[in-house]
Amino acid sequence: MIHVVRQKKKFPVIGLMASAVLVAACLYLFTIGTGSVAERTKEENLNALVEAVKRASVQCYAIEGRYPPSVEYLEEHYGISIDRNAYNVFYSGWASNIMPDITIIPVEEEEE
Repeated sequence: MIHVVRQKKKFPVIGLMASAVLVAACLYLFTIGTGSVAERTKEENLNALVEAVKRASVQCYAIEGRYPPSVEYLEEHYGISIDRNAYNVFYSGWASNIMPDITIIPVEEEEE
């Protein structure tokens, strides 16, 4: 009779290294994807704020016959909400019957 003895397989080091590389690659791709979504969301929020301020300015002109004197006026009377910690708003109108120049710039975040 033939007696066959099976040797126990040792855990291959190559398999462990391949798994570690695969997990690291997945984490890297996840991080890149998350950053991309965050950037796109910031851009969309900025565009939405710019459009809301312009739309409220035009609405003010249509209702009152003049453009608003300041962004604070829009916040008080037309429901505009601006996160001053996230955006710098520059609103300059030199005549009440001419559309003011509206510039909104995101605040630069300081990296520590």
